[in-house]
Amino acid sequence: MNSDELAALSKPNRLDLWVDIVNRAGAETMLELGVWRGEFAQHLLAHCPGVKRYYMLDPWKHLDRWAKPANVNQAQFDKIYDEAISRTDFAAERRTVLRGQTVEVIENIPDDSLDFIYIDADHTLKGISIDMIRAYPKLKAGGILGGDDYSPTIWQHADRFEPTLVCPFAAYFAEAVGAALVIYPQNQFAIVKPDGFGTDFRIIDTTKRYGEPTIRPQVARPAWAYRSKLVRTLSRPFSRAPFGE
Repeated sequence: MNSDELAALSKPNRLDLWVDIVNRAGAETMLELGVWRGEFAQHLLAHCPGVKRYYMLDPWKHLDRWAKPANVNQAQFDKIYDEAISRTDFAAERRTVLRGQTVEVIENIPDDSLDFIYIDADHTLKGISIDMIRAYPKLKAGGILGGDDYSPTIWQHADRFEPTLVCPFAAYFAEAVGAALVIYPQNQFAIVKPDGFGTDFRIIDTTKRYGEPTIRPQVARPAWAYRSKLVRTLSRPFSRAPFGE
């Protein structure tokens, strides 16, 4: 499938959208990076019979320096892991579970071996950068890299959490590799990997609600704010303390 064919697809919900894409693309090997409770894996394994190997990569672990709402305690993560395994047990012979952070386990997947990657993991700037950069070499030329939480606002959660920066990072990544970025409703995105570095960078916004992929309008402060206690606090030297301390 090419980018224009992807852009022509439309489904009422994200699960059906990706089932349609995976089946139309004839994907046989795929990676889901960020599995959580396993609903996405369960749905795709049930509705994409052509997928012969489905990698499920997730730490299922409390991380001290991850400031996002899904960073629950370890006891909860262990229950969530058990739920993900239970949901996908019907396809145990087709799944490969990689429990660990991306940098710890991604090399268990051979380069140029995947037809499809879906990223729905750590949406901070650090997280999406690591996930896209490390997962991309695993994708075949012509394969599809898709993802969730391409949110038009970086303030997806309360401001005590790290901003969500899938948008605009995925757009910058697509430009770096010379691929078109397709944006779907429900904050979904897709990139078709070119053979080598491509020359087809463009943003195809099927929702018509995204502007330029910049963040300045969301973080710019009026001049008076720079005299505030908040800004004085933010301008202090970098602290090595974990998030939230």
